[in-house]
Amino acid sequence: MKLSQFKYAVPKNLIAKAPKSPRDSAKLMVMNKETGDIETKKFKNVIDYLNEGDVMVVNDSKVFPAVLTGTKEKTRAKIEVFLLRQLSKDENIWDVVVDPARKVRIGNRIFFNKNLFCEVIDNTTSRGRIVRFNYNKDDFKKYIEKLGKTPLPFYIKREATEKDKDSYQTVYAKNVGSVAGPYAGFCFTNELLTAIKKKGIKIVPVTLHIGLGTYRLVEVEDLSKHRMDSEYYEIPKETAETINYAVEKKKKIIAVGTSVIKALETSVITGKKVRASSGWTDKFIHPPNTVRVVDKLITGFHWPQSTMLMLVCSITERDFVMKAYKKAIKDKLRFYDYGDMMMVV
Repeated sequence: MKLSQFKYAVPKNLIAKAPKSPRDSAKLMVMNKETGDIETKKFKNVIDYLNEGDVMVVNDSKVFPAVLTGTKEKTRAKIEVFLLRQLSKDENIWDVVVDPARKVRIGNRIFFNKNLFCEVIDNTTSRGRIVRFNYNKDDFKKYIEKLGKTPLPFYIKREATEKDKDSYQTVYAKNVGSVAGPYAGFCFTNELLTAIKKKGIKIVPVTLHIGLGTYRLVEVEDLSKHRMDSEYYEIPKETAETINYAVEKKKKIIAVGTSVIKALETSVITGKKVRASSGWTDKFIHPPNTVRVVDKLITGFHWPQSTMLMLVCSITERDFVMKAYKKAIKDKLRFYDYGDMMMVV
C-alpha cells in the first residue's frame, strides 16, 4: 500500500466545528463487510448492531486542559505552552510545545500567575521544549484545571471555552492524559450506554493517551518507512479476561475508536486473545496488515492520508472504506472530531 492510495478531498463545509446536541443525534454510517451494503442511521441505532454476550471496548482516557498562556519573565512577552506529556512526576518535568518558539530559550521562566511558573531546561525541536514547573502533585493539577484550556484540533479556529471541557470529552472519560480527543466515543450518552448494558453487552475500558501525533500526517509514500509517535496505554486485567472469555464463546469484540485497536493489537498473545499490560506503543497498523482482536469498529471520519484512516482499512477493504467516504461526502455527513460516526460490522 502507498500513501497516495489514502488521499481524498473533503469540502470545508463538512468539517464539524461544534458537537451535536444531544450527542447521540449524530449520524452513523454502517458498513457491512459481508454484504457490501452502506446505510446511514442515527448514532443511537448503534445498539442494533450489538448482541448479547458481545464486548464493547472503550478508551477511557480523559483530555486535560493542556494549553496554558503565560508571560516570559522580564520581557513580559506572551507565550503559549502546550503540555504534551509528563516526563518526571517527582520533579514535574514536561515535554511541551511553545509559541512563539523564537522567544523561548533555555533558562527562561514563563509565569502563568503569581504562583505558578515553569523554567525551560532543554530544547527538543524548533518548537519543542522541556520545562520544569515549580509545583507538583495535587496543587499543580488544580492550577491546570483552573488556568488551562482544552486543546481543540488545529482546524477549529476559535478560543476554547469552558463548555469544550465537557463536549470535547467522552462521558466515560476517567484517566487523565490525552491532548487529542478519543472522538469515536463522543456520541455516546449515559442513557445509550445504559441501554447497551441492559441488552447484555459488556462494556470494558482500556486507556490510551492520545498525543498530537494523531494529527501528524504520513509524509512518505512507502508506508513501511513511517514511524509513529509513542503513546502510553494500559489494559486492565479484568478487561483482558472479559475479552478472552468472549473470544472463547465466539462472541464479537467491538472497538470504540482506532486507539482501542492500537492498544489491543499491542497486547495480543495468540490468535485473538490479549494480555493485561501497560507501557508505550508506537504500533502502526495499515494494509496489508489485518486487525486480529476486533470484529467491529465504531470510529469517526478521519483525515486524508492519516494513520487512523489506514487502520480502518485494515479491518475491511480499502476500496470499501473509500467508497463509504465518497458516499458520506455526497450525503453531507460531518467530518472529524465533532462530526458524525461510521461503524464497520
